[in-house]
Amino acid sequence: MTAVTDDAARRLAVLADALAGEPGVELPGDDGPRRFGSAALKVDGSIVAMAVGGALVLKLPRPRVEALLAEGTGTPFRNGRGAAMREWVALGPDDAADLDLAREALAFVRKR
Repeated sequence: MTAVTDDAARRLAVLADALAGEPGVELPGDDGPRRFGSAALKVDGSIVAMAVGGALVLKLPRPRVEALLAEGTGTPFRNGRGAAMREWVALGPDDAADLDLAREALAFVRKR
């Protein structure tokens, strides 16, 4: 693992610890088969946050993702074919806003 990947995993672990008591929250786990989302923070079975490719990635409403991209807080999260996912953002290295954004993501995913 690279240092960047380790940092993304650390950031995800911090969010998991902070949100562990929230209703419906499922913590990332290393048990079971390794597949997409198996090491992600979820609510009611849907992914909220994950560490992918060395970045902390959150699911947020499209307008919020666009605003974060415009202010330089993150970069587009791209699927395996390279297409940008409109409701996903890969956060930059500054983790000061991680928890606030993760709470936004949790509320967004919970509503769906």
